[in-house]
Amino acid sequence: MKNFNTDDTNLKALFIGDKGENVDLFKELLNKMLDEHVGWRQNYMPQDLPVITPQDRSSKSFQETADNMRSVFNVLSSRLRTESLPWHSAGRFWGHMNAETLMPSIIAYTTAMLWNGNNVAYESSPATSQMEEEVGLEFATLMSYKNGWGHIAADGSIANLEGLWYARNMKSLPFAIKAVVPEMVAGKTDWELLNMSTTEVLDILDQVQDQFDEIKAQSARSGKNLDKLGKWIVPQTKHYSWLKAADIIGIGLDQVIAGEVNSEYRMDIDKLEAQIRDLAAQGIPTLGVVGVVGSTEEGQVDRIDQIIALREKLAKEGIYFYVHVDAAYGGYGRSIFLDENDQFIEWDNIEEVYVKHNIFQEKNDWLTREVYESFKAIEQAESVTIDPHKMGYIPYSAGGVVIKDIRMRDVISYFATYVFEKGADIPALLGAYILEGSKAGATAAAVWTAHKVLPLNVTGYGKLMGASIEGAYHFYHFIDGLEFKVSDKTIEIHALTKPDFNMVDYVFNEKGNTDLVKMNKLNHDFYDYASYAKGGLYNNEFITSHTDFAIEEYGHSPFEFVNSLGFSRAEWERADKVTILRAAGMSPYMNDKEVFDDYAAKIKTAIQEKLEAIYAEQ
Repeated sequence: MKNFNTDDTNLKALFIGDKGENVDLFKELLNKMLDEHVGWRQNYMPQDLPVITPQDRSSKSFQETADNMRSVFNVLSSRLRTESLPWHSAGRFWGHMNAETLMPSIIAYTTAMLWNGNNVAYESSPATSQMEEEVGLEFATLMSYKNGWGHIAADGSIANLEGLWYARNMKSLPFAIKAVVPEMVAGKTDWELLNMSTTEVLDILDQVQDQFDEIKAQSARSGKNLDKLGKWIVPQTKHYSWLKAADIIGIGLDQVIAGEVNSEYRMDIDKLEAQIRDLAAQGIPTLGVVGVVGSTEEGQVDRIDQIIALREKLAKEGIYFYVHVDAAYGGYGRSIFLDENDQFIEWDNIEEVYVKHNIFQEKNDWLTREVYESFKAIEQAESVTIDPHKMGYIPYSAGGVVIKDIRMRDVISYFATYVFEKGADIPALLGAYILEGSKAGATAAAVWTAHKVLPLNVTGYGKLMGASIEGAYHFYHFIDGLEFKVSDKTIEIHALTKPDFNMVDYVFNEKGNTDLVKMNKLNHDFYDYASYAKGGLYNNEFITSHTDFAIEEYGHSPFEFVNSLGFSRAEWERADKVTILRAAGMSPYMNDKEVFDDYAAKIKTAIQEKLEAIYAEQ
């Protein structure tokens, strides 16, 4: 490819556009790829004659079938236009973790579907299997894993399941080693076996490769020792996929326990330490700890650096736990911290680098040392979930998982000789090392193309992350403290917390109201009007999403916020939850303050109209 100065990257050239402004470029590239695909078909074995003849195409049944297909597509278009959400809308959609997707990825996905590659096996899809292998290594570089590996999964739930799969097998291997080559762990108690580090176990396996298959057969995959592996600690902000993963992988739901979060919705490290120590005092090991980078409901970032520091501290006392980072949402955010050579930027240099690469249009108050150190420490975790279909702006479905040490993939591998040959000298044996079987090569093409257009550092994706964060902060500062007059009432908006990433949570409340149930109803009613429920889709001028922070899941971590709004502890316990409105600020356009301000005026009017409609019903 011709060298391109990525500092010249213009994000507005990479999307179809709020109003289809780039449709001509989209059609040009899509038609080019379609023509080249058809040319490929025509040039393969040119001595073969077409099997669809002119007579076939001129027949009455052919024409009627084609007309029927056109009619079906008319219905498809009508249904999609009528019942789809306007993710693409520059300033109207402030809801779920969806946004306009990258035009090059849409074209790459559509193009690659013409080849219908199946990335489970290299022989089914040589081109896209190589692309996925390259993407996996790019994921590893993004996490600063020097000997890492990764792959694309269907979604974050599958990636999380694989993370637990790795942790389960790694934790069980010392018992398997003891059963097959006991001299390698001679003198170790069961407790010491359960607290061996991942690196220590992998180093032993390197020395006993001849017995590796036998050892693997004695690991957790056999069903042995599952009840000994200990607890899997996930913060209260966890994604529900962790419960499904524990169920499926055989760990069991009883082994998944919540780590408390603080009022900033980050895992409370002091309480985590107390929790692990209490388990150890009972003779119960900690299988692993999950840190979240970009929680699905708040977008907050756990202190991964403090989780790693706690592990180092406890390891000196004979307690070791696996660390998985669930960065399904925030994983691509690490690109804003890598320089043009993919090195993590030093804190003292980061502002200078951001100015050099035009990451932000204005100075903003997003970046803190806590967020910086959390992203940096990801490189110390054993595995990471990352979803290209979230902050990678890739079409669904594209999740991903990355491991720090490529040797780890052997502990979960399976080889089917009719699909791939163990030890074969080809770039990718994906199916041997992943949970899924058949999988679309088109997804790999979409992600690969995006990474070539936007490198995973400040010269590429860092710009897109910066635009998203800056736009989200415009929204955060716009809504916090905003007031509306409805009849004789004043309705205030309060932001939940300063965002760690680009998710902005907020609530409406009547000024002076001390009835939390009433406030919750107001926010749910607003959601109804700002969603498909009552507001419709095509003409809805402001769309958002919502969630509940209930005591059952969150404990009392939301109380500090609730109390700041004037609600007592008794009122909090009576209501049992707080209903939150939730906006993922993923638009690539809202970093432009002039554009944002134009939409802000429209949003303010739309909010006023929705509030008036709510109170008119009462």
